[in-house]
Amino acid sequence: MLRQDLPIANQLDCIGALKALSEETRMRIVGLLLKEPLDVGGIARQLGASQYNVSKHLRILREAGLLKVQKQGRQRLYALHESLRGRVSSRHAVLDLGCCNFQFD
Repeated sequence: MLRQDLPIANQLDCIGALKALSEETRMRIVGLLLKEPLDVGGIARQLGASQYNVSKHLRILREAGLLKVQKQGRQRLYALHESLRGRVSSRHAVLDLGCCNFQFD
């Protein structure tokens, strides 16, 4: 159930985020990016997944507004979007989306 005190736009944003985070690999990617920005290769190595598969998941997370991409030369670094950085607990293991919390222990 959505919290009623959130504006409609935030509720819709939350729905997109929830859909994006409904897949285990994408949850694991966000968990990695809570710690530090990474490129596709770094994420793929840590997950034991192909770069192709990771790229598809990153696109979904980016389209949901959860990630930002920064070009560094030929590399693209992925990180948690700035608007969500302030919603990460001091333990860096809980992400508060406003409608719900995700724990990444």
